[in-house]
Amino acid sequence: MSSVPERSEVDEEYTWDLESIYASDDDWEAAYEGVAQRVEELAAYEGQVTDDAATLLDVLELRDAVMREVSTVAAYARMRRDEDTTDQHYQALTARAQSLAADAQSAASFIDPEIQELTREEFEAMVETEPDLETYDHYVDDVLRMKPHTRSAEVEELLADLSEVTGATGEVYNMLSNADMAFPTVEGPDGDSVEITQSNFTNLLKRPDREFRRRVYEGYFDEWESMRNTVATAYKNSVKADVKTAQARHYDTAREAALDGPNVPVEVYDTLVESVHDNLEKLHRHAELKREALDVDDLRMWDLYMPLTGDEGPDIEYERATDYVVDSLAPLGEEYQSRVAEGLDSRWVDVYENEGKQSGAYSGGTYDTQPFILMNYQDDISSMYTLAHELGHSMHSELTTEEQPYVYSNYEIFVAEVASTVNEALLTRHLLETVDDPEFRKHVLNEFLERVRSTLYRQTLFAEFEHETHRLEEAGEPLTADRFDEIYRGLKDEYYDPAVVDDRIAREWMRIPHFYRAFYVYQYATGISAALAITDRIFERGQAAADDYLEFLRRGSREYPLELLRTAGVDMSTSEPIDRALAMYGDRLDEMETLLE
Repeated sequence: MSSVPERSEVDEEYTWDLESIYASDDDWEAAYEGVAQRVEELAAYEGQVTDDAATLLDVLELRDAVMREVSTVAAYARMRRDEDTTDQHYQALTARAQSLAADAQSAASFIDPEIQELTREEFEAMVETEPDLETYDHYVDDVLRMKPHTRSAEVEELLADLSEVTGATGEVYNMLSNADMAFPTVEGPDGDSVEITQSNFTNLLKRPDREFRRRVYEGYFDEWESMRNTVATAYKNSVKADVKTAQARHYDTAREAALDGPNVPVEVYDTLVESVHDNLEKLHRHAELKREALDVDDLRMWDLYMPLTGDEGPDIEYERATDYVVDSLAPLGEEYQSRVAEGLDSRWVDVYENEGKQSGAYSGGTYDTQPFILMNYQDDISSMYTLAHELGHSMHSELTTEEQPYVYSNYEIFVAEVASTVNEALLTRHLLETVDDPEFRKHVLNEFLERVRSTLYRQTLFAEFEHETHRLEEAGEPLTADRFDEIYRGLKDEYYDPAVVDDRIAREWMRIPHFYRAFYVYQYATGISAALAITDRIFERGQAAADDYLEFLRRGSREYPLELLRTAGVDMSTSEPIDRALAMYGDRLDEMETLLE
């Protein structure tokens, strides 16, 4: 019998309050029907968007109102489904909401191209006539900025129609890796049979039995080897699609096209890679520390995920975790701290696992709702950090919503992970300053070190790999499975110099789904760098630096990402934040070495 409870068996205080959005499904149906009718109103403005200032304001305000309602309808359906993914009723509601969202996007698709017919001067003249248009100044600036890379209406329609085809390699990969591949069963430490899956692979590599880890590692990558030609073909064509699409939009490279969306210069990407290379010795120290902690002659690839502590961490019940997290936020001021505490008491969080519940964790909600956090809390340090992480996202959204109009309520991925990681860093500092138990402190330090290793270093390695594969395609060089292996193995050798790099790990590129969303992963590395630099600055300068950071959170997407981060005192166009983050990593390595001695 499963030890996981049914949804109905979970105490209400540990569930999120979705009734605060719609009191019943009937209310959801009414909202759905109402906004579906409003979507049709948008079509009436096609061809008239820039006729005059009043019309432009009307269409932008109508679009924002429609999208606000659609997002709330969709969020409610999705979160109800995530409570129990086997529930057919909420699967159907989610599908209807997704279809409605697609209809709304399609209905509004004419707006940006019509705005691009304006000059900057013509828009400013409209603002003189209709001052409320000033709200949309940055939005219009962003639309006009993309005009050189926007093609004729006929070509844009063709590119839109082809997007489903150009994105098909990612879908093929997902079906292959999640549905069709069957990973082997290996013998466990106690003689039992353990099935390897995509979901449990990393956790199995944290098991203390080294021989078991080796069997898991070899079995997992041998299955990937059996799909080698298929995956190489999928990835090769994904890279080709990126390059061809960028060329169609008059970009010199696929990387330039990807980074131009959020208006991030390619130099930021290069600076990240250079700074990480300048600090690879710290990662090498971390690897050597693992070798010593494990007491092995050679650190192998199946040892990399093992914690330096070598055993299970302390139990941390949810209530204790919330106390730790709230206390750790004191440097951000009493108001921020009390808002988080109030949210935890107001059923922001769906805490525990139940039968059928969506796995993992996320922060949800919309412009017109309170934040909602899905978790599957496991009474461990990792879950506590996940709670802090998701609360960072939630507070970012809360503060943005209070300060900004809907048009600026979302934010680019480049800044999206900053707030969550600041919370993690504050939690680490708080625990190290207040907890005396050396074993507990080891687990805290290990959590921090692993997050930097897997986010800053690992994602930068991935960024280097996809930059090189796209560069080769743009240079007209053939992309093959052997070439991918060669590139990836070279990077793994460089990043993990003290460890033994084998033939199987050279195939690790095959298991990274993010590669089918090109030039995305580097933002995890820049995000954690910015967050750690901000945290360091707060402890150096106190409330003034905390206020700068809170102002950054309140500004949503009213400015471009680099400008927003400068508000928080971080300049990601330089190496300084990355160097500062890696210096903190080095300091934590020193602390861990001392504790392990």
